[in-house]
Amino acid sequence: MSQIATRTSEGEKITSDLLDAVEERNPHEPEFIQAVRGVLRSIHPVLAKREDLREHRIFERLVEPERVIQFRVPWQDDSGELHINRGWRVQFSSALGPYKGGLRFHPSVNLSVLKFLGFEQIFKNALTMLPLGGGKGGCDLDPKGLSDHEIMRFCQSLMSELYRHIGADTDVPAGDINVGAREIGYLFGQYKRLSNRFDGVITGKGDGWGGSKLRPEATGYGLIYFAATMLEDHGDTLKGKRCLVSGAGNVSQYAVKKLIEMDAKVIAMSDSSGYIVAEDGLTIDQVEAIMHVKNEQRDSLESFATDEGDVEFHQREKGSDGTSGFWSIEADCVFPCATQNEVGKSEAKAMLDSGVKLIAEGANMPLNAEAMELVRESEMIVGPAKAANAGGVAVSGLEMSQNSQRQHWSREDVDERLKSIMRTIHDRCTEAAEAYEVKDTYVDGANIAGFLRVAEAMKSQGLV
Repeated sequence: MSQIATRTSEGEKITSDLLDAVEERNPHEPEFIQAVRGVLRSIHPVLAKREDLREHRIFERLVEPERVIQFRVPWQDDSGELHINRGWRVQFSSALGPYKGGLRFHPSVNLSVLKFLGFEQIFKNALTMLPLGGGKGGCDLDPKGLSDHEIMRFCQSLMSELYRHIGADTDVPAGDINVGAREIGYLFGQYKRLSNRFDGVITGKGDGWGGSKLRPEATGYGLIYFAATMLEDHGDTLKGKRCLVSGAGNVSQYAVKKLIEMDAKVIAMSDSSGYIVAEDGLTIDQVEAIMHVKNEQRDSLESFATDEGDVEFHQREKGSDGTSGFWSIEADCVFPCATQNEVGKSEAKAMLDSGVKLIAEGANMPLNAEAMELVRESEMIVGPAKAANAGGVAVSGLEMSQNSQRQHWSREDVDERLKSIMRTIHDRCTEAAEAYEVKDTYVDGANIAGFLRVAEAMKSQGLV
């Protein structure tokens, strides 16, 4: 048996034992275990080769958050009725810097989901090379149909507890699903009121009061910059490519705008109501109309399609995920940007059958384990979320720098820095994959590069 094969076998045994221990300690946290399994599958050659990391129990320490905070969020709706939600902040790792990660408002939020997101955030932030640790937070609120005043009261109640646990050099939250400019404004306003401080404790702030140029666009733009770099590395470009973008939120909207700018054709988008198809490709004017419907009217793609004669709307089927037809559309590139595990094995097979050559993850862990296994075994180029959607946290890091230095950079300057960071992430993935002779350049390379940066910091800082 070759040295590489022996080391692989040893590494797989080590990671299998580690996974068993995580499953035993976290039996009711499927999303978290899925994320841990994905990282372990990639880093087994590292653990086999690096006895020092095993001796320091780096991974065993890394899968345990440094701190988990849970609290109640009481609030009052416009009719005077009282509601109680649960809030969490998972402060996972501060080895590289202050905890950094978004806040999510969604009824699916629970500890397992936030631990998976926080765990992934550790490696995502590490890949940017910025001094950022990993964390995540949120609440099990369903914000659909709530008024601005209700959202404001909810955010103020949430921050009345959260402000005790965050700070510009401790933990810096940002936005995530259902937490956009409106929510960030209310959250920061309450933080400032309670702490009597105006600092960089939250990113995603308004451009005129401490925010960064390009922050709303950053995740979507960065996703497309990363995809373009992957294709460039394979001697190709996005020009003329037929693209599917799932989701219709912030990440999806700006990913679509950047794809159109780079001469790709966005054939379809989706949301919770169903999906739209524009066979000739969406136009910038149509994307602007979608943004108005989603961001201002807070309505669905169905409402948008009603006013667009050349766009077909396909309603979500009752009792199903409603996406099978969407993923079967003939395309070259797909960008799942909605939520975790939106793509299962059947959807992944539909992509492969329809000729998809590249998938870049705009959402966190949008492919379930079976789907990821299928695409990894294919010839498809896969850009994992921790690398491909790191543009948001990258520009958040730039916003933190601007806040601490009392500076404000131009849109062009931030865009150039974002492009540079996404290129750096790409190169770190390929270099790590080459160094450890792994097959999957981006999935394995991202996990290895991110893990090694955090592991070296943890080793240097001792048993903490």
